[in-house]
Amino acid sequence: MDKAPTTDRARKAPPSRLRRVEGKHNPLVKELRQAFSRADLTPDGDCAIEGLRILEEAIRSGLRFTAVFFAESALAKAERLLPQLGANVETLLLPDQLFAGLVPSDSPQGVAALVRWKASSITEILAHPRPGLLLAIAGLQDPGNLGTIIRSAEAFEAAGIILGDGTVSPFNSKVIRGSSGSIFRLPLVRTKFAEAIPQLRDHGYRLLATSSHKGTPLQDVSFPGPSVVIIGAEASGVPRDLLSQIDETITIPHSPKVESLNAGVAASIVLYEAAKVREFKS
Repeated sequence: MDKAPTTDRARKAPPSRLRRVEGKHNPLVKELRQAFSRADLTPDGDCAIEGLRILEEAIRSGLRFTAVFFAESALAKAERLLPQLGANVETLLLPDQLFAGLVPSDSPQGVAALVRWKASSITEILAHPRPGLLLAIAGLQDPGNLGTIIRSAEAFEAAGIILGDGTVSPFNSKVIRGSSGSIFRLPLVRTKFAEAIPQLRDHGYRLLATSSHKGTPLQDVSFPGPSVVIIGAEASGVPRDLLSQIDETITIPHSPKVESLNAGVAASIVLYEAAKVREFKS
């Protein structure tokens, strides 16, 4: 009787560098699971990421990898990524079922990692010799919207983003995926506005806030000098305590048939218009 044909997966042995892990109690496996479930950094300051493109963006951005995890069905991705990783990076091979239970994606791509987060501070952002436009996010909860805003902020050369109280964690996997890797390169600071606003004022920043209906039409805003644009929550907008401290309210003219714009779309439009103004002035 002829033998059944050997599949590629059965014929191909995993790279020798991969360490096979079968159990969920492995310390690195537990760290990855907890980082994803908490949407926060590990005690060592690592961020959990997943997906081939996101890992390649992290490599391109110069992030330091602590560990990379591959599902058994993703050996082709392992062969693609391993040459790009440093020699001291832990690389683990997991059963497909174990891997799927670690990551939040409904359709896992078979590759995830723990990477060391590049922390930024508002002091570092304000010390930049050429201060530019900053975004401040107040209470935004949708991770897809925040990911879009981060991606647009890098595209239109914002100087950084301040994440205030009640805003979704930037370490949420949907935020990271939505940013398409921009989150690895754009200065990002989590702080309380009560602490950030006095520092911004001391450095000459004007505070602007977006509004659905009232304010200066965006096309008439000149963005003079260092400016911070505050983007509020999807439903409630910018909190009243912040509105009482701003210098100017911005509105994006649109059809009255639409009550308001998606926060990610609104922020992207403001960033684009501000970039045009800065280019004209330079």
